[in-house]
This record gives sequence, C-alpha cells and structure tokens, in this order.
Amino acid sequence: MSCDANRFVTWNVNSLKVRLPHVLRYLDEKRPTLVALQELKCVTEQVPTEPFAERGYQILAFGQPTYNGVALIAPNEWQAQEVHRGIPGFADDAARLLAVEWRIPAQTRPLWTVSAYFPNGQAVGSEKFAYKLRWIEALTAWLAALDPQRQAIFVMGDANIAPEARDAHPSWPEESIHVSSAERAAWAELVAQGFTDAVRICHPEEVLYSWWDYRQGAFRRNIGLRIDHILVSAPLARCVIAAGVDREPRTWQRPSDHAPVWVEWLPPTNMATQSSNSV
Repeated sequence: MSCDANRFVTWNVNSLKVRLPHVLRYLDEKRPTLVALQELKCVTEQVPTEPFAERGYQILAFGQPTYNGVALIAPNEWQAQEVHRGIPGFADDAARLLAVEWRIPAQTRPLWTVSAYFPNGQAVGSEKFAYKLRWIEALTAWLAALDPQRQAIFVMGDANIAPEARDAHPSWPEESIHVSSAERAAWAELVAQGFTDAVRICHPEEVLYSWWDYRQGAFRRNIGLRIDHILVSAPLARCVIAAGVDREPRTWQRPSDHAPVWVEWLPPTNMATQSSNSV
C-alpha cells in the first residue's frame, strides 16, 4: 500500500464477540485506515472500545441483541460531525445502518462512510423479501439526497445481493434469494445514483466471492457469492488504486462465513491539503 493511500475494509464478522480476536489481528497485521463491520450480534453497550483505542482507533457502533448490528472503526483523530443510526426517515427496529460524516485532519472536505447490513430477504415473495426491497428503496432515496455525484461517500457492507450472474456460483438457483431480478434491479437503482463498485474498477471480469456457506466444504470448493461490497461515489471513483477480497481470514480458526472486502484509494486533490492521514 502506498504511504499516502487509505485502505478501507468491510467485513461481516458474524458475531463480534466470537470474532473480536480476528478483528484485532486484522488491525494489527493489515493496519487499515477504516473498517466497516456488520452482524455484530451484540448491543451497543457491549461493544468494547479499549482494544481499539490501544491501536489508535475509535469504534462507533449500532447494535442489538442476537441479530444485526453495524460499526465503523476509524482513526482516533477523525471527528464525527454527523451520525445516523438507521436510515433517516425510515421506521425500522433493526440495527442495520450506521452512517458517519467525518472531518479529517489535512482534508478540506468531509467524508461520509456508511456501514450497511442489508436484510437477507429469506425467500423471494415473502414478507421479509418485501421488507428488503423497501429498505433498499429507502436507502437509495437517502443516499441520493446526499448527492453522490458531488459528495465523497463510501457505502460498505453486506448487501445480501450478488449483482451479476458471475457474482454467484453456477450452482446457485436462478431467481432465488440474493440473485433475483428484483434484488438486482434494486441494487442497480442504488448504484445509478452516482456510485461505482470499487472491486469491479480493479477486477472488471474476474469471478470473486466474499461469502461461502459453512457446510459441504463450500469455501474449499469455492462455491460462494459476492454479496459484500464497497461503493464509491463519483468524486472517488477515479481515486481507487486497488481493491479485492481478502480470503485469508476465512482460513483462520472459527472464521466468519464472510471474507473482508477492501479498497485502497488516494484522496482527490480538491479534498486534501496535503498527503492523506492514514493510520
């Protein structure tokens, strides 16, 4: 990684309590600038802060018992100017979205980062599927209001959608959950507001997965889905220098069923007054 580059990561950890040693190991070994977490499976008050502070990070969280939960791990010196827990204007009992507008030393423009855990949807045509589409519609409308054509915005998380056929293993049933036409259309509408898929900037044709079922040796056999994504708004798309899926943590003992997805980027010249402040 360039000394001037920022490395942002999104990771569905499938229980922060279980995977906290993995997250701390990842911070120690990779030294990312910012990490978006999903599926914390704990209340906000149970999210530890000290082990992150010891490493130079702060953690903002939005959690709830048993299910859901999102967080953002960022440098201590970054200042949170505006924080949204949940999609503004959308009534929802689930802890699925944390959005923060940051003021960053040496940068003249604010930066928005969003950690999102999209609803699973259960099955096409179900009530939970209808909720998933309503949730995405509300998120799309709110992000459009932020003006991604001009604002610096990262939308990171587990979208529970494989956007294209190559993002799902051929064995995955067509028109089933995660790959249905309705889900893909909703995702395309969100992206069309002014976002670009960071991984596809760097890997336009490669088959990549970010999730593998625990069962039937799916990871070993590479039977997976690419459902974890990092979207960058228009001012940032030209600043991406590398991106990918980090499969290594999926090989660790008691891993999450998701692998981290990452992007490296350089601040645009109209955002920074000097080299970016990476951790």
